[in-house]
Amino acid sequence: MTSPERAAPYYCPYCGDEDLRPEEKGGWLCSACRRVFSVKFLGLSLPEVSR
Repeated sequence: MTSPERAAPYYCPYCGDEDLRPEEKGGWLCSACRRVFSVKFLGLSLPEVSR
């Protein structure tokens, strides 16, 4: 079961399949290519404002 703080990816970054299942330690398992991957949020990038 996923926690409310955990956003789910929509597709596998390796094969593009959409059948993803949560794994232990915050990873995601792709049922099609059997790869396990994680997603990490790095922050926001705001554009420079010139006046």
